[in-house]
Amino acid sequence: MERDFANQICAALPGAELSDPWGGGHDAWKVGGKMFACIGVVNTGVSVKTPDIETASLLIEMGAAVKAPYFHRSWVHLPWGTAEAEMQHRLEASYGIVRGGLTKKFQATLAPWPVEGAR
Repeated sequence: MERDFANQICAALPGAELSDPWGGGHDAWKVGGKMFACIGVVNTGVSVKTPDIETASLLIEMGAAVKAPYFHRSWVHLPWGTAEAEMQHRLEASYGIVRGGLTKKFQATLAPWPVEGAR
Protein backbone atom coordinates (compact mmCIF):
# COMPACT_ATOMS: atom_id res chain seq x y z
CA MET A 1 0.00 0.00 0.00
CA GLU A 2 2.70 2.53 0.95
CA ARG A 3 4.70 2.03 -2.25
CA ASP A 4 1.51 2.40 -4.29
CA PHE A 5 0.60 5.57 -2.38
CA ALA A 6 4.00 7.18 -3.01
CA ASN A 7 3.94 6.14 -6.67
CA GLN A 8 0.43 7.55 -7.08
CA ILE A 9 1.54 10.94 -5.74
CA CYS A 10 4.63 11.02 -7.96
CA ALA A 11 2.74 9.92 -11.07
CA ALA A 12 0.36 12.87 -10.69
CA LEU A 13 3.16 15.46 -10.83
CA PRO A 14 3.64 17.20 -14.22
CA GLY A 15 6.43 15.63 -16.29
CA ALA A 16 7.23 12.96 -13.68
CA GLU A 17 8.64 9.78 -15.16
CA LEU A 18 9.26 6.41 -13.53
CA SER A 19 12.45 4.50 -14.26
CA ASP A 20 14.54 1.66 -12.84
CA PRO A 21 18.09 2.90 -13.54
CA TRP A 22 19.87 0.17 -11.57
CA GLY A 23 17.57 -2.72 -12.41
CA GLY A 24 16.11 -5.07 -9.88
CA GLY A 25 12.94 -3.21 -9.02
CA HIS A 26 13.82 0.34 -7.96
CA ASP A 27 11.18 3.02 -8.47
CA ALA A 28 13.14 6.16 -9.37
CA TRP A 29 10.94 9.17 -10.09
CA LYS A 30 12.46 11.90 -12.24
CA VAL A 31 11.48 15.19 -13.81
CA GLY A 32 13.63 16.48 -16.65
CA GLY A 33 15.96 13.52 -16.13
CA LYS A 34 16.69 14.50 -12.51
CA MET A 35 15.60 12.25 -9.65
CA PHE A 36 13.28 13.60 -6.96
CA ALA A 37 12.15 10.36 -5.26
CA CYS A 38 13.39 6.79 -5.05
CA ILE A 39 11.99 3.60 -3.58
CA GLY A 40 14.61 0.89 -3.23
CA VAL A 41 14.37 -2.84 -3.76
CA VAL A 42 14.33 -3.44 0.01
CA ASN A 43 11.12 -1.34 0.06
CA THR A 44 11.44 0.23 3.52
CA GLY A 45 10.27 3.69 2.45
CA VAL A 46 10.92 6.47 -0.05
CA SER A 47 13.96 8.74 -0.29
CA VAL A 48 13.43 12.41 -1.16
CA LYS A 49 15.50 15.54 -1.67
CA THR A 50 15.31 18.38 0.86
CA PRO A 51 16.34 22.00 0.24
CA ASP A 52 19.66 21.59 2.07
CA ILE A 53 21.72 19.52 4.49
CA GLU A 54 20.41 21.53 7.46
CA THR A 55 16.78 20.66 6.65
CA ALA A 56 17.68 17.01 6.25
CA SER A 57 19.51 17.02 9.59
CA LEU A 58 16.55 18.68 11.29
CA LEU A 59 14.10 16.09 9.93
CA ILE A 60 16.41 13.30 11.08
CA GLU A 61 16.83 14.88 14.56
CA MET A 62 13.04 15.25 14.89
CA GLY A 63 12.58 11.58 14.01
CA ALA A 64 10.50 12.44 10.93
CA ALA A 65 13.04 10.76 8.63
CA VAL A 66 16.31 8.83 8.61
CA LYS A 67 19.47 9.28 6.59
CA ALA A 68 18.89 8.17 3.01
CA PRO A 69 21.39 5.42 2.20
CA TYR A 70 23.53 5.97 -0.92
CA PHE A 71 22.30 9.56 -1.40
CA HIS A 72 23.76 13.01 -0.71
CA ARG A 73 23.26 14.33 2.82
CA SER A 74 20.48 16.64 1.60
CA TRP A 75 18.32 13.55 0.97
CA VAL A 76 16.25 11.79 3.64
CA HIS A 77 14.44 8.48 3.78
CA LEU A 78 10.79 8.49 4.86
CA PRO A 79 9.97 5.07 6.29
CA TRP A 80 6.64 3.45 5.49
CA GLY A 81 4.30 4.42 8.26
CA THR A 82 5.04 8.13 7.84
CA ALA A 83 1.74 10.04 7.93
CA GLU A 84 0.24 10.28 4.45
CA ALA A 85 0.01 14.08 4.58
CA GLU A 86 3.69 14.35 5.58
CA MET A 87 4.75 11.92 2.86
CA GLN A 88 2.76 13.80 0.23
CA HIS A 89 4.24 17.11 1.40
CA ARG A 90 7.81 15.78 1.26
CA LEU A 91 7.34 14.18 -2.18
CA GLU A 92 5.84 17.37 -3.60
CA ALA A 93 8.53 19.52 -1.97
CA SER A 94 11.27 17.30 -3.42
CA TYR A 95 9.65 17.54 -6.85
CA GLY A 96 9.46 21.33 -6.51
CA ILE A 97 13.15 21.57 -5.60
CA VAL A 98 14.24 19.47 -8.57
CA ARG A 99 11.79 21.11 -10.98
CA GLY A 100 12.99 24.55 -9.85
CA GLY A 101 16.56 23.58 -10.73
CA LEU A 102 15.69 22.74 -14.34
CA THR A 103 16.20 25.27 -17.12
CA LYS A 104 13.43 27.82 -17.56
CA LYS A 105 13.04 26.59 -21.13
CA PHE A 106 12.36 23.03 -19.96
CA GLN A 107 10.12 24.19 -17.11
CA ALA A 108 7.99 26.02 -19.67
CA THR A 109 7.24 22.68 -21.38
CA LEU A 110 5.68 21.29 -18.18
CA ALA A 111 2.12 21.81 -17.03
CA PRO A 112 1.80 24.54 -14.38
CA TRP A 113 2.51 23.49 -10.82
CA PRO A 114 1.32 23.78 -8.15
CA VAL A 115 -2.19 23.73 -9.52
CA GLU A 116 -4.35 26.53 -8.09
CA GLY A 117 -7.01 25.25 -5.71
CA ALA A 118 -5.46 21.78 -5.51
CA ARG A 119 -5.47 21.97 -1.72
